Amino acid sequence: MRRIVYAGTAFYTGDALAEAVMEYARALARHGIADTVFVPGRTLQGDRDRIELLLGPASQIVSEPVDLDSAEIEDAGLVGSLGAKTAELAPRKPAAEPTGTGTEAPQTFDDLG
Repeated sequence: MRRIVYAGTAFYTGDALAEAVMEYARALARHGIADTVFVPGRTLQGDRDRIELLLGPASQIVSEPVDLDSAEIEDAGLVGSLGAKTAELAPRKPAAEPTGTGTEAPQTFDDLG
């Protein structure tokens, strides 16, 4: 379980959820954009709720491990969704062009027609 400290308050959520939120926040910050996510968690008072987070370039979030006697909070669908959104924001690497056998003549600008 992890405690997320954000905007002057804190809540508890599962390890996988906290990691997905942190990775998504990092990806959003790289692009200078923001998004709102609802994360299942437990308030400091012990109530279960969906906590709304505005993640963006200026977000200051801390995720720290805690040892609680309560069950791990999980949401595989949200973890998958945040993972997909994070992947969409990942830097694109150019694909390598296939190499020939080495017997082809080099292509020139005139060859392109």
